[in-house]
Amino acid sequence: MNNDLAPHLAIALRHAPPGLTATRIPRVDLCVGQGSTDKAPCLYRSMICFILQGSKRVAINESLLSYDSEQYLISALDLPLIGQILDAEGGQPYVAVSLVLDPAILAELAAIMPPVRDSEQKGIGITINPMNASLRDTLLRLLSLLDTPADIPVLGPMVERELLYRLLLGPQGRLLRQIAQPDGALSSIRRAVAWIRDNYNARLRIDALCDASGMSRASLHRHFLSMTGLSPIRYQKQLRLQEARQLLLAGEHRASDVAFAVGYESASQFSREYLRQFGTSPARDVREIRQAIGGK
Repeated sequence: MNNDLAPHLAIALRHAPPGLTATRIPRVDLCVGQGSTDKAPCLYRSMICFILQGSKRVAINESLLSYDSEQYLISALDLPLIGQILDAEGGQPYVAVSLVLDPAILAELAAIMPPVRDSEQKGIGITINPMNASLRDTLLRLLSLLDTPADIPVLGPMVERELLYRLLLGPQGRLLRQIAQPDGALSSIRRAVAWIRDNYNARLRIDALCDASGMSRASLHRHFLSMTGLSPIRYQKQLRLQEARQLLLAGEHRASDVAFAVGYESASQFSREYLRQFGTSPARDVREIRQAIGGK
């Protein structure tokens, strides 16, 4: 573990049991987990993630990213990924803190900062960046508010703005400014992604997606693939399968019912695509997950 993050880690472990915890600070979550050899699908929101202990690998399409406490991750839009959590040395748990990005705050900060000429953001909408002392200090002050919750309504927004300001000054400030620009390609793809998420169980209509994004078909496909690593239809398929897995784990529905609930017209097609995505059948996958966590 990075010793500079010891106080951050102590606070996080005081306020977060194993699993994902939504804190009293708006949009700030804590995650505590154990490492695993398994690779699990996950949906990264548009957020910043700081690892306090352990490390993580995420795969999106053909890209593999690894990061630990020496880096932070920026996800500029909601992305379905395959992730693997790794323990710290000595089997200590993985611990991370994430802040969901608010485009309005980013736009407000960017408007009062010295103007910067940015070229159009190219490449996938997720990146790893080196951690630095000023970010660690600001993150500590944000986490410290969990020990004094009465201070959160007043000081929380101030510290969040400082954290975002320092990120805007960093190597991926351009990517964050792109989020705040409503007429940029990234913002258009964010709108397309939101449309797919709201309609993941309906037939994908490219015309509706073009209307939502304000892009032509050719531009939509080019930028969507560039920024998410997936075509719109593959993105929707990833969302459907992740939602199906959650419904199956809840134990309230049969696989065929889940298939239709998430938008598949054929239970056999659902089973084939589930096997391709998770490496096993729906029934076996759920059984193995429950056995791994001590369930029935």
